Amino acid sequence: MRLNKYISHNTSYSRREADRLIQEGHVKVNRQVVKEPFYDVQEGDKVFVKGKLIKPKVGYTVIAYHKPKGELVSKKDDRGRRTIYDSLPGKFRHFIPVGRLDFASEGLLLLTDSPKVAQALMEGDLPRVYNVKIKGEVTPQMELAMQEGLELEDARAGGHERSDIQKMNFAPFFAYRIDKNSPTYSKLKVALTEGKNREIRRFFAHFGKDVVDLKRVEYGWIKLNALPKGKVRYLDRGEYKKLKEYLKEQDDKRASKDKS
Repeated sequence: MRLNKYISHNTSYSRREADRLIQEGHVKVNRQVVKEPFYDVQEGDKVFVKGKLIKPKVGYTVIAYHKPKGELVSKKDDRGRRTIYDSLPGKFRHFIPVGRLDFASEGLLLLTDSPKVAQALMEGDLPRVYNVKIKGEVTPQMELAMQEGLELEDARAGGHERSDIQKMNFAPFFAYRIDKNSPTYSKLKVALTEGKNREIRRFFAHFGKDVVDLKRVEYGWIKLNALPKGKVRYLDRGEYKKLKEYLKEQDDKRASKDKS
């Protein structure tokens, strides 16, 4: 594991703070000063930060956060906007977000202190469930695209103004339900198994529909339920059990793929 990653994973320091500590000579590996953030920490190495031995964490922690609108899923913002780490308790400042929710979206955001767990949850095909409110009605063409998928050469509509993404392929929705369909506003519940950049906003924008509300309510077997906005909860015993089973399944798939 890279030295900066090792420090951020096993302490409350962020990756950026770890980089600074390393470059300023505050980090030693086996009593030798190391100033290279990408130094590869091997099993058995002893890492010291400001003279204090860093003990590797055993196990992992996952939390559920109800992200409100108007917060970025980022450590810092060059425009001074509020981030999730401005709201999260300090003990979670080194936690890694599992995917993203854009500035104008709200709902369930998972965070973990384990890069391996974060990667497994992001790369898997777990359904992400959203409540969506759009301007206008849901047309037959939109339903067909939800069922069969969509390939766009120009998917800039609905994306962030600074985004470099142009083309985008939309897989068929894992599931969807139309709860209200009217010429003014329509409400849907949709489930996707991917986490592409502003995927839902770009999808509906292609059909000239603005998304006015977007809220994630489920990620796999983990549900937002009644968690208040801006609040955090730990996963319960049942959720951890399912997570352990899921991680084992992912490891087995990876091992099988490596053999083939």
